[in-house]
Amino acid sequence: MPRTNLKERIKHGPLLLDGAMGTQLIARGIQTGTCNEYLNIESADIISDIHHTYLQAGSDAIITNTFGGNKYALSRHGFADEIARINKAGADLARRAAGKEKYVLGDIGPSGDFLEPLGALKPDELRDAFAAQAEALLEGGVDGFIIETMTALDEAVIAVEAVKSIPGGLPVLVSMSFDRAGDKFKTMMGVGVEDAVSKIVPLNVEAIGFNCGTLSLDDYVELTRKFITAIRELSEDTAICAEPNAGRPELVEGKVVYKVPPEDFARMAEIIYSAGASIIGGCCGTGPEHIQAIAKRLK
Repeated sequence: MPRTNLKERIKHGPLLLDGAMGTQLIARGIQTGTCNEYLNIESADIISDIHHTYLQAGSDAIITNTFGGNKYALSRHGFADEIARINKAGADLARRAAGKEKYVLGDIGPSGDFLEPLGALKPDELRDAFAAQAEALLEGGVDGFIIETMTALDEAVIAVEAVKSIPGGLPVLVSMSFDRAGDKFKTMMGVGVEDAVSKIVPLNVEAIGFNCGTLSLDDYVELTRKFITAIRELSEDTAICAEPNAGRPELVEGKVVYKVPPEDFARMAEIIYSAGASIIGGCCGTGPEHIQAIAKRLK
C-alpha cells in the first residue's frame, strides 16, 4: 500500500486520476456492448495495459474497471453470479499495476434502474448490491472508492451508505453527471449542484464533484466554481473532484467522438485546479495523452 494513506493524500492535492477506460477499450478493438467488467477475467492483459499506460502518463491514482460491476448491471450480461469474482479481479489488476506507491480507487457506477416509485428497485436491495460490490473491491486491495456518473440523488446516497457499511473506513469520492439546463446545471434526473452537495456532504465523504455530461470546457469550469461555492458553505474539509469529458460528444459518421486535444484539456484542468478542485482526472474521450498533459502543468 502507499506510504501515505489516501485520506491524508487527498488533503494535499493535486491528486491526478486516470482518464477514460471505455475509450481505451474501444481503441484496443473491444466491441460496444461487451461486458467490459468481465474483461478483468477474460482479457486481463488488456486492462493491465490500460492501467500501466495511465500510470506512466502521470496518474497518482487509477480507477478499477468495475463501473458496471453491481448485480443489476452485470445481470444484463448474464454475469449476476460473478459479482465477487469480477470485482475482486478488477481491484487486483489495478493493485498490481499501481504497486505500493500509487493509489487504487474502486469504481462503483449506477445500477441502470430506478428506485421505487419510479422503478422497481427497493432501497434495501440496492444497498445490499452496492455493499457486495464494495466488499469484493476491498478484498482485491483498493485504497478507497469512487461512486461516479450518478444522476439520481437517492441512488447516490444509498451507494455511499452501502460503502460506509463495510469494514475498513476507506475514503469515498462521489461524482455526479451534469448537463446544462439554462443558466444552471442539472443531472438527467433533475438534481442541481446545491441539492447534491446538501445531501452528500453531511454523509462525511472525502470528496464530491462531477464527471461525464455533455458540457463544453467553459461549462466544466463554471460547474467547478458552483460546486466550490456550494461545498464551502457547508464544509472546509470536503475536496472537489473533477473528471470532465474531452469536450462535448459529437456524432461523426455514426460514431461518438470527443475532439478536445490534450493541451486544451490540460489548460482547462489547470483553471479548474486553480479554482479549487484538488482531485482531477478525465472521463469520456480522454486518454493517457490528456493525463500526461495535465501532469506537466500541475506537477
